[in-house]
Amino acid sequence: MKNIHFSDFGIKLTCKSGILQLMDDLGMPLPEGMPSYQLGGGNPASIPEVDAMYRERMEKILCSGSEFENLISHYDAAGGRGTFTEAVAEYLSGKYGWNIGPENVAVTNGSQSAFFYLFNLFSGTFTSGGRKNRKTIVFPLIPEYIGYADQGIERDTFVGIPAGFTMNTDHTFKYTVDFELLERYLVTHHDVGALCVTRPTNPTGNVLTDDEIKRLQSLACRYDIPLLLDNAYGVPWPDIIFTENAKPYFGENMVLSMSLSKIGLPAIRTGIVIAQKEVITALANMNAIAALTSGSFGQELAENLIRSGKLVQVAEQYVQPFYRHKSELTQNWIHTYFSGGDYSIHKSEGAIFLWLLMNDLSISTRELYIKLKERGVIVVPGEYFFFGNAPDGSLPPVESHPHYAKCVRLNYSRPDAEVEQGIKIIAEIYRRYSKHRA
Repeated sequence: MKNIHFSDFGIKLTCKSGILQLMDDLGMPLPEGMPSYQLGGGNPASIPEVDAMYRERMEKILCSGSEFENLISHYDAAGGRGTFTEAVAEYLSGKYGWNIGPENVAVTNGSQSAFFYLFNLFSGTFTSGGRKNRKTIVFPLIPEYIGYADQGIERDTFVGIPAGFTMNTDHTFKYTVDFELLERYLVTHHDVGALCVTRPTNPTGNVLTDDEIKRLQSLACRYDIPLLLDNAYGVPWPDIIFTENAKPYFGENMVLSMSLSKIGLPAIRTGIVIAQKEVITALANMNAIAALTSGSFGQELAENLIRSGKLVQVAEQYVQPFYRHKSELTQNWIHTYFSGGDYSIHKSEGAIFLWLLMNDLSISTRELYIKLKERGVIVVPGEYFFFGNAPDGSLPPVESHPHYAKCVRLNYSRPDAEVEQGIKIIAEIYRRYSKHRA
């Protein structure tokens, strides 16, 4: 073809975006001979005890008659393997008392796919009684996950509520939901299709408290909309949470998304959605059209581990302590190499990232990203996590947040020496581009 023309939908999903840059950084090598410090991306660490658990399970599959052949030669149902959804429902209902069965569980090819389906189920153009109206997804705590920003099929369907924050004297700070601003928006806008939050929050490592989650759920019930809760780093697996005030929670008007990626299976895309059965049926139908079904490997590897409780046991004994230690180490390196500078770290309460605020930065973090990449250090610029300007201008622009263009997301799951050297280089470049450098 001499002239290739894409649809508006095609252009929207192929244009430059933060998530495309992130995935390019994961897959594209730096110039030959340049040391690499991969503090970008969301790839989890390889934890020996987790790897050994899956290797043992895979060896049992390979040695059990025709189990391997059955695994690779059959499609599962569009909503997931029946025995797997049963195992998930039985474990969660038994442990937490949730009123769910397998009809409340669906499996997708990763939670990223799940949210693409969910966002476009609850936002965009709706037709009722011969009339059309448009609905939006509201994110109550911006900055929010980079992978959401471009997932709406229609434009201008995402609205972000800029986070409030509290600064501490120990070079830390914490974001909070501005409930006053959120509730004022909900009162004056009847076009909201859903609320969505991550817990722990990607990129900041913030963990919404139990009271905040219950308050958000109460708002969802009041306006009869779903609260979409992304639990990819949460409890019970992979349990990358470092605070006590974060109990697992599922209730009325909630859609809970989970994943096997951060407990050792990022390459085997397995997302898990818990919701009322009408939503689960819709997800299964969408999955059938888009992908026929979801991959079987993750479900087969994890099913018996979930039934026996071993997956949660390994998360508690090895995964959570591993990342807590890595977080503490990385924070110490930041305090060491940034000493004397104007910086703060978002309080590390979970996930595999630190959110570094550089108040004195004289260039944007997109420009800083380029400077760092020239030294082999890969980070994710903070601007990409601020998205969702209200189309009617009724909310403060996300670009007006004082932390916009001042933060970077750092993945601390890489080997210690690599992370430390990367932090050292970031501090060096920051001092060079500090407004008040000596």
